[in-house]
Amino acid sequence: MRNDFPEEGDIIIGNVIDVKSFGAFIELLEYPGKEGMVHISEVSSGWIKNIRDHIKKGQRVVAKVMRVTPHKNQIDLSLKRATDQQKKVKVQEWKRFQRAEKLLQFASEKLGKTIEEGWEAAGYPLIDEFGELYDAFESIVIEGKEVLDELETPLPQEWADVIYEIASENIELSSVKVSGIVTLTTTEPTGVKIIKNGLKKALKANPYEDVEVNITYIGAPKYRVEVLSPDYKSGEDVLRRVSEEAIDFIKKHAGGTGSFVRVEE
Repeated sequence: MRNDFPEEGDIIIGNVIDVKSFGAFIELLEYPGKEGMVHISEVSSGWIKNIRDHIKKGQRVVAKVMRVTPHKNQIDLSLKRATDQQKKVKVQEWKRFQRAEKLLQFASEKLGKTIEEGWEAAGYPLIDEFGELYDAFESIVIEGKEVLDELETPLPQEWADVIYEIASENIELSSVKVSGIVTLTTTEPTGVKIIKNGLKKALKANPYEDVEVNITYIGAPKYRVEVLSPDYKSGEDVLRRVSEEAIDFIKKHAGGTGSFVRVEE
């Protein structure tokens, strides 16, 4: 869990702990001890007659961070500015985090340690290396125990042994699919060939070995980009990279135009 503050523009997940006529107070689940406030004007688009018709105490919400003032311990949030896709991704990330923390707790208990000691000895070092704790557990399963020996800050041997054991016994690799439509147009006589080359180059914009990308022809000038990934975060990243690469290529090499539309699964 994080002990600092979120940054402006971050998407957070939280629980509604109080609702007033002027707004709602949100407990930030990823930032222990931190609360944020959603003004009534940021709860929902359009005019709100009764705020409690839109948000209730105890509700789990996903919000966008609008402003952060650390010295005042103030975090301003918006519900209406978090898109449906951002909410979907955040909920999935939170579920992965909760499961990862549970696995870390198993490891801690096996060593007779507290979860706080688990975070210090293994959790934080793994996040520093892999970005997310669940990503760390998945990488251990995929790459083997030796990945723990290559950490910039190696784990104590007893922790490395039990983390590998817990990961091997509990992680089942799965995948999610994200997709979108790329529209590419050009008036060049060899436009079809140029677009084909651009799509080939776009496929190389995928930096992840465990993420698969497929581009299929729908009908001029539209192409469907499908990404299979272990998680939404890397899947969305690859979808963005591949689509942007294809659009940039057609603009630079054929004076054409391009656009991208996200498709909900």
